Amino acid sequence: MKKLKNPDKKKINYNLGEQIHDNVTLTNINWFPGHMSKAIKQVKQRLKMVDIVLEVRDARSPLVTGNKALAQAFGEKNHLIVINKKNLADPESLKLWDVWFQKQGIPFIFTNCLDTGALKLIVQKAKDVVRQRRLQSNPDGKFKTTLKMMVIGLPNTGKSTIINKMANRNASKVANRPGQTQHQLWVKVDQDLSILDTPGIMPPKIDKHEHGLWLASLHAIPDNVITPEVPACYIVEHLLKEKSEIFKERYNLESLDIDLIETLDQIAKVKGCLRHKGEPDYDRVYKLVLTDFRSGNLGRISFGVPPAIR
Repeated sequence: MKKLKNPDKKKINYNLGEQIHDNVTLTNINWFPGHMSKAIKQVKQRLKMVDIVLEVRDARSPLVTGNKALAQAFGEKNHLIVINKKNLADPESLKLWDVWFQKQGIPFIFTNCLDTGALKLIVQKAKDVVRQRRLQSNPDGKFKTTLKMMVIGLPNTGKSTIINKMANRNASKVANRPGQTQHQLWVKVDQDLSILDTPGIMPPKIDKHEHGLWLASLHAIPDNVITPEVPACYIVEHLLKEKSEIFKERYNLESLDIDLIETLDQIAKVKGCLRHKGEPDYDRVYKLVLTDFRSGNLGRISFGVPPAIR
């Protein structure tokens, strides 16, 4: 990467194919460790054990946080898309995605996994999906009250938090880093509901470079794979372009009509991210920006818009 210390470097060109971490280049952002390939096979094997699959996505980028490789494996299995973290997504963007998902014909629900009441709606929605499918195949049949669901999704979409909130205990590991859950685990919520937790599974290939930047910003890809500099700088430039007043106020910026380096320098000064002799400590700035973004301190932000419906 280009060094920020050099005052002549007025822009970090992180869209170039530069090597940034081992063999990872910015033109090919991918992260698919071996345990994920194994997990995909296990998901396919265990589909017949469950009544419905809950696919958890991030509301800040509902399409890119999906996984085509897994979706193709579902076949005719009942499928509910749980679009989580709606409290962190741009409200206008959520309206557009709501219309788009309605036209796709796949059951979905927007939610905030920290809201216990919302989680009850997820369970009810899942039961409704299963019940409607059974009515279609056997209108006069009697239906069991028990429900087995599998929860899947990319890392850090909130799968484990949803399961723990439903079960009212720390049944599944939760950590602020991707890839924490690396095995499948049955969690019994009550006598009528059991949940199969699965590892966070990334797509084997990320189609577009910008999508990789979104996933790194959302922390689906670990910071030690892409390095914090890349998503942090992307977020800063995104918010400068969007003229975000919340971003300006958070870091007491003099203006939004400044470049990336000036912005980083001002953040370092205002937040005390300084080295010896008052030089900016950019590593601390990157971590600060990422923490603030991921916790919602920089406002409700979304990446991408729904595809045009033909």
